[in-house]
Amino acid sequence: MAMTASSGLAQGAGDVASAGQAERSPFLRTTELLAPYQPAKPLITLSLGEPQHPVPDFVGPVLAKYTADFGRYPIAKGIEPFRRAVAAWLGSRFQLPRPVDPESEVMVLNGSREGLFFAAITASRYVSPRKGRPAILMPNPFYPAYGAGARAAGCEQIYLPTTLANGFLPDLDSIDEATLARTVAFFIASPANPQGSVASRAYFTRLKELADRHGFMILSDECYSEIYTGEAPGSILECAGPDFSNVVAFQSLSKRSSLPGMRVGFAAGDGKFLAAFHELRNVAAPQVPVPLQHVGVAAYSDEAHVEENRRLYRIKFDFADQILGNRYGYKRPAGGFCVWLDVSDRGGDEAAAVRLYRDAGVRVIPGSYLARQQNDGSNPGAGYIRLALVSDSESTAEAMHRLVETLG
Repeated sequence: MAMTASSGLAQGAGDVASAGQAERSPFLRTTELLAPYQPAKPLITLSLGEPQHPVPDFVGPVLAKYTADFGRYPIAKGIEPFRRAVAAWLGSRFQLPRPVDPESEVMVLNGSREGLFFAAITASRYVSPRKGRPAILMPNPFYPAYGAGARAAGCEQIYLPTTLANGFLPDLDSIDEATLARTVAFFIASPANPQGSVASRAYFTRLKELADRHGFMILSDECYSEIYTGEAPGSILECAGPDFSNVVAFQSLSKRSSLPGMRVGFAAGDGKFLAAFHELRNVAAPQVPVPLQHVGVAAYSDEAHVEENRRLYRIKFDFADQILGNRYGYKRPAGGFCVWLDVSDRGGDEAAAVRLYRDAGVRVIPGSYLARQQNDGSNPGAGYIRLALVSDSESTAEAMHRLVETLG
């Protein structure tokens, strides 16, 4: 059945739903859910996807070397060494149709979150006039910045349910032509947060065909691409054609290099879109301090610390394989560091989150808080909990043992 505009819950100005729980931070909602309770055991937090692996050794020396540059206003597009390092990394990491131009096809970001937010606003202004109310499509569940950006852009948010039945990726063939005709941007995450599913080359190619036919932008969130235990995930840029038209990929050092507090990432792709993106960010977005960009140069020039990062995650997923087994529909994800567990037969996601916190001292996030209700009343995240395996391996293993003992 085709996905029509009514299949996603519109969040227009004045809608009652827009002021409700769905628009609030899932982390704040989790805090409020758990506030009445005290954990019976020392707390282990698996709710926040904040990497806790050691900061790479090169960070301190690079910051010390470029400390004086904190006295300069950063330029919006990023310093040339950073853009060159990003272009070189993209060329070595992915099978691109041609090298990325560091001058016009790369832009530094203050972390990928602000980039994703401002990109939605840019897309609403950049694309040609739409046939009907402009819409931005996104997977459901999704990273909250997608919805916030669509709302700030004045676009209808259309949620595409990602479920076990469709491999936890939006079903592209279910979207009807009328909806595609008024789409200004399509958010896609690969590896997906929270399920860890990875889009294939065929999937990306199909999405690019739709974007070219209907003239919308693909905003591809790839910040988890370097966290995997098997085959390395691909990029939308590999399927974007020689001019990267209608495609922008977003990356961050938060996950790849365990630097969530540094707030350095980049956008790369369609040069014409990035020029318009630069115009908006130049007056409205937070810029990236020059010393932090030099850390980014070092980070994108080094793979040893990334492989060590992956090794540490592999250890924790090995524990998950052993401890969780085939319970809760667990399957080792293709990418990312999250585990998506079905607890629908354990009282549901909120009840399971409360039990784990109160009885086991394990903090997780209810899956329904990461998703939005569809117009048919369903919530694709309901009945699931998300675990972020970001702590040390011993704490992570202990948390999973407690989870199994508590939920059965």
